[in-house]
Amino acid sequence: MSLRSVVAAAVRRLPPRARLKLLHRLGRFAPWEEGFDFTPPEPAPGEQVGPPDFVGIGVQKAGTTWWYELLVAHPGVSAHPEIHKERHFLSRFGTDTFGPDELRAYHGWFPRVPGTLAGEWTPDYLYFPWVPPLLARAAPEARLLIMLRDPVERFRSGLAHQLRQGVAPTGAAVTEAVSRGFYAASLVRWCEHFDPDQVLVLQYERCAEDPAAELARTYRFLGLDDTFAPPHLHRPVGATMEAKVHLDEDARERLIDTYAPDVEVLATRLPELDLSLWPNFATLKTP
Repeated sequence: MSLRSVVAAAVRRLPPRARLKLLHRLGRFAPWEEGFDFTPPEPAPGEQVGPPDFVGIGVQKAGTTWWYELLVAHPGVSAHPEIHKERHFLSRFGTDTFGPDELRAYHGWFPRVPGTLAGEWTPDYLYFPWVPPLLARAAPEARLLIMLRDPVERFRSGLAHQLRQGVAPTGAAVTEAVSRGFYAASLVRWCEHFDPDQVLVLQYERCAEDPAAELARTYRFLGLDDTFAPPHLHRPVGATMEAKVHLDEDARERLIDTYAPDVEVLATRLPELDLSLWPNFATLKTP
């Protein structure tokens, strides 16, 4: 094992806040952190840049890293290991100008070998109302991927993730975690800017149950050879780094009631959605 690998492993073992403090002192920031440099890297010889061919837009804590890794394992997809799957490039333009220079810079984050696809997966994009029109302008032909998960279970994992990052369990933090589970409301906004044929909605639970079939479906959607099987296809889904937040039964029932109208709309818009895979909503009556 190289010295670089040993050091990287040691850094990963540090507590989250200590690891972040060390990385920041070294000038290393994640794309979602203040201080990240959004200047695109120089493409390698023979590479070209351009708008992303695919963009994953949601949702947080629903296996998106797992699915992205399966996507970029395909020989028809270019991916640089040093470029994070979550570009977050468009996240900051709720208040900033997005002009020709910014558009070119965004395209620069997608180097690829000619004849292959390149893309990103930023789960926050689903919720930011300014991103759909910006992405439609920057990559009008892009295909969109959305991985959904039972919103109650997603909430439990999402809030645990926030707490692990040092976010205080205030009403604002809980509200933010709850808001991420209203999928139908966000999808309506995206469908105003992209044709339904450009959008593939995946169900996390179905992908975990039958990854081969769902991955082949994803490859076909992207125009890739769907007979390719990554060597790590049947690797167990990575365990989350924190236990889910416990919910008293009363709180769980209130969350179910909160999400039920949105899930009803979602099931109406997506007939392929299998609510039996979402135990919290398996008995929900839909048209």
